[in-house]
Amino acid sequence: MKKAKRLLPALLAPLLLFQAPPAQAAEAPEAVPLTGETIYVYNWGEYIADGTDGTLDVNAEFTRRTGIQVEYSTFDTNESLYSKLVGGGASYDVIIPSDYMISRMINEGMLEKLDFSNIPNFQYIDEEYRNMGYDPSNEYSVPYTWGVVGIFYNKDYVTEPVDSWEILWDEQYAGKILMFDNPRDAFGIAQKRLGFSFNSTDEDQWIEAAALLKEQKPLVQAYVMDQIFDKMESGEAWLAPYYAGDAATLVAENDKIGFAIPTREGTNFFVDAMCIPKGCRNKSGAEAYINFLCDPEIAAANMEYIGYSTPETAAKELLPEDVVNNPIFYPPQEILDNSEVFVALPEETSELLDTLWAEVKMGGPGQTATLLVTLGGFLAIYIGIVAYKKIKRKREL
Repeated sequence: MKKAKRLLPALLAPLLLFQAPPAQAAEAPEAVPLTGETIYVYNWGEYIADGTDGTLDVNAEFTRRTGIQVEYSTFDTNESLYSKLVGGGASYDVIIPSDYMISRMINEGMLEKLDFSNIPNFQYIDEEYRNMGYDPSNEYSVPYTWGVVGIFYNKDYVTEPVDSWEILWDEQYAGKILMFDNPRDAFGIAQKRLGFSFNSTDEDQWIEAAALLKEQKPLVQAYVMDQIFDKMESGEAWLAPYYAGDAATLVAENDKIGFAIPTREGTNFFVDAMCIPKGCRNKSGAEAYINFLCDPEIAAANMEYIGYSTPETAAKELLPEDVVNNPIFYPPQEILDNSEVFVALPEETSELLDTLWAEVKMGGPGQTATLLVTLGGFLAIYIGIVAYKKIKRKREL
């Protein structure tokens, strides 16, 4: 769901392609002549190995093996992905949304059912990542990565234990706190601090969570996504919630940055999965691509580059030990047991969330009303000036 750069030495990835997975390993096939086919893939930014510094270029390797070209573009939030699809401005063959957005798209009839006879490598997906709440019949999605949410912190300025979301409301860090710029993640933090479920349908609980976010707002430097990396690395910000897959990269590259998963309240366990949207141009090519990404060798090289956790034991066994044993990548079971997955909210709850999020970002209903009044005043002044100039011009004539 997210956007990592690179964790380990880049030369490891090509080597992984020549290690045999526990299951049957096939030698890489010879290059296939181009077929003229193309698939259109829409994924999170920096969420696939692309050949940088000698690592595996996943899309190029897919084209080499199948002859199918890949037109690849990126999005930054699940909500922007959804808006792009609903708006009808583009057509894609493969998309990689997160759990709750997959659930919403299933409910709204936006996804194609998969033909798993074209995805034999689905056999490598571990049972615990199948038939999850967002796709209980496992007809529409194939897991790509998983992870949890925690908090980056600057060790020079944050010295107390980072074991609770409460620290993001600590006034001593005013102006040095970053917050997610998407509603589910931001509200999720407030909900966990209040002891509520991420997937509550209780209107009062959502309103209470919004009030908590409004209380936090004066302390927040900015609501951001990828900008978290630059702001934390430069010391401009000291605290920032984000995804664990990106944490290992930042922590490895900057010894001043730590990462902790709040254990007092629990956290979000997320899964990003590969899906095919309705109206795709090349379903068979899309299923071939999904199957390719599930190949343990490809999955291992891909995960080693992007820094997220694999849902395949066969791929995990190909990864370096310092990755497999890193609790950021693979947290202990007690943390996973104290986590919760987002699922799609009922329409009325989603509408309430959108309204409350707008209020949080704008500063609350009172400030929103003040802004509208102010804009109305400026508009009235502008209209008055235009009218005065017209009357003056007529008199001069």
